[in-house]
Amino acid sequence: MAFILLSLLIAWLWPTLAAHRFEKLERGFVHIAEHRILSVVAVGIVALALRILLLPILPCPEPIVHDEFGYLLAGDTFAHGRLTNPTHPMWQHFETFHVMFHPTYGSIYPPAQGLFLALGKVLAGNAFWGVWLSVGLMCATTTWMLQGWMAPSWALLGGLFAILRYGLFGYWANSYWGGAVAAIGGGLALGALPRIQKFQRIRDSVMMGIGVAILSNSRPYEGGVLTLAIAVMMVAWLLGRNRPPLRVSLSRVALPLAAVVALAGVGTGYYLWRVTGNPFRIPYQIERQTYAVAPYMIWQPVRPEPTYHHAAMRKMFVEEETLGMKVFRSPLGLLLRAYLAWAFFLGPALSLPIVLLAIALPRGFSLRRISGRTARLTILLATSALGSVLVNFYSPHYSAPVTALVLALVLICLRALRRWGEAGLFLSRAVPIICALSLLVRAGATPLHIPLHQFYEFNWFEKAFPSFGRADIQKQLESMPGQHLVIVNYKPDHEPFAEWVYNAADIDKAKIVWAREMDAAENRKLVDYFNGRRVWLLQADETPPKLSPYFPR
Repeated sequence: MAFILLSLLIAWLWPTLAAHRFEKLERGFVHIAEHRILSVVAVGIVALALRILLLPILPCPEPIVHDEFGYLLAGDTFAHGRLTNPTHPMWQHFETFHVMFHPTYGSIYPPAQGLFLALGKVLAGNAFWGVWLSVGLMCATTTWMLQGWMAPSWALLGGLFAILRYGLFGYWANSYWGGAVAAIGGGLALGALPRIQKFQRIRDSVMMGIGVAILSNSRPYEGGVLTLAIAVMMVAWLLGRNRPPLRVSLSRVALPLAAVVALAGVGTGYYLWRVTGNPFRIPYQIERQTYAVAPYMIWQPVRPEPTYHHAAMRKMFVEEETLGMKVFRSPLGLLLRAYLAWAFFLGPALSLPIVLLAIALPRGFSLRRISGRTARLTILLATSALGSVLVNFYSPHYSAPVTALVLALVLICLRALRRWGEAGLFLSRAVPIICALSLLVRAGATPLHIPLHQFYEFNWFEKAFPSFGRADIQKQLESMPGQHLVIVNYKPDHEPFAEWVYNAADIDKAKIVWAREMDAAENRKLVDYFNGRRVWLLQADETPPKLSPYFPR
């Protein structure tokens, strides 16, 4: 905020500060941006390189949130060359969040994020490198999308904003629960739209099809809403006054797009058939039907409470999720959604051009002054925002498909700001500098021992969740010889978000098996099944968590 206030003060008192230097830099920037392919590749490489440079202060993240373990299970499964895993005989000891055990054992999430995690694991030995790659591709794809809607220099600036805002310190880049993959899909679909309408090239239709396929396999609901809005615009164009000849519409647009989408649909259907036994049933449905009380959509009624085998599972689904549903269904929930979206996607720096333009709009504003491009982008974003309100829960990665859309509208406001005379021109130049300075200050915060909460409050939305000790215990056991079985004991007041019981895709061959404590007879069956392993009792709610040899009661 200090940088923003200082910029406003300079714009008022000395708006021509360093104007000649800025003009020289901008000419060089425009020259680079004219090389479109180079710009796209460069943005991706810069994003990847900067994240590597930050490893000393921001190492590979520890999975903590339930969702992360669900995605990591998918990545581990794919890395083993399987689409899913057989149900384990001792499955009740392994029940946990965002994992299904019937009809097969696997993640409940769509496969796209898991495929990137598997790629990181296979190629580099760590799923994080799949996250790293997806973030670099997201920044590059965002640049390509913006090139379809605006001048190359603005598109390149938008790609750099994607790096500064989402590619380094945000939770999409530093956790395993996704965001970047869906943003890639949204960027491809959105970037193909104006290109198809302008050039009717087969390659653009193929790119749109790939984007739709990624959306359907990363964020099916939110991606579906965006896809539907794009489809309506496509149909309106194909039926409108400026439509291309029918032969062109079929051979260069409809057929290539339909072929890619159909091929992706067959692949997705086959995956679902192997995982759930039904090509039209997603694993997420199975989890909600098996465990959930709170419905997914706001108009759906609360479901009857099912039978749970473990108190922690009941507490999460009956108490925590129901409370969250009530909050998001309330008027306060609308404000909370808006705040979460603003805090992640914009923050103060990228909000500045929007706020300033909003202040100026009432003076002589007319709908006729809004360009067709801006109107279409606004309609697409508004449609997606409306769709997100219809869901009982919200987190910023739900809106990942519209990442490039948000930046496009920021850039449009930033460009309009340049028409405000010298003060507006200075402020339009100040916004990128503010973003870069914020990044530098954040990068220096850890070595300089500067408190981090303020950076996450207004610049990168969310810092990593505090570790509850699972990773430390896992490292301790991995350093010991042999294989281990850890029976996890929870107190009645256990916090369900601190979940220990997550396992590898191949449970029987894993070095460490995590299991929930049940009654004495069930525990005996578990120990007998894993005969030959060293058996431990983990008292998870002790401070610190206590690991000791297990003695049957």
